Amino acid sequence: MTVAIDTTSADERILDATLTVLARDGVAGVSMRAVAREAGVAVGLANYHFDNKTSLISAALRRIGEQDAMLVAPANEGEDPAEHLRQSLRRALDPAFLARDYLSLRLQLWSLAGVDSQFADINRAAQKRYLAGLADLIQAARTELGRTEVEQRAADILIEQNGVWLTAILITDPNAVDRAIDRCNQLAFD
Repeated sequence: MTVAIDTTSADERILDATLTVLARDGVAGVSMRAVAREAGVAVGLANYHFDNKTSLISAALRRIGEQDAMLVAPANEGEDPAEHLRQSLRRALDPAFLARDYLSLRLQLWSLAGVDSQFADINRAAQKRYLAGLADLIQAARTELGRTEVEQRAADILIEQNGVWLTAILITDPNAVDRAIDRCNQLAFD
């Protein structure tokens, strides 16, 4: 008989549960008790890893920022910078990011950043990292462009991507997503 052992650390399970509760129940549904229940851990363990609801949500925002930064990670040595940029632009609008639960989570986190300065600072820092990473990818693929032009293109792409994320719940046309990816490629390459 084989027994499955969960090797995910308790703090990771608690953070995953926080993201799940946020997406499903919104900010009002987040409590140490609800998150502990979702994670399958004792409330005391949740309190050991995170001081309070604010620290849970802050950690969730940081996790999302880290995931976003991975979308625009530099190309590996020997990889074609232009192809790497194209893949990064497609990854940012991957169906996993356009799923209702994930979009609900993002909307919750964006709204929190709009009303709380601590959350806004975390969100702003994550956005700066994403923009800088995207600009670096564009610069690597389009070496003839100056840095100001590259940064403007990155900002325009971010606006396009955020527009898709904000409307994907309402507009379920996969062709619209493909057109948005094409526009992102045009902004980067034309």
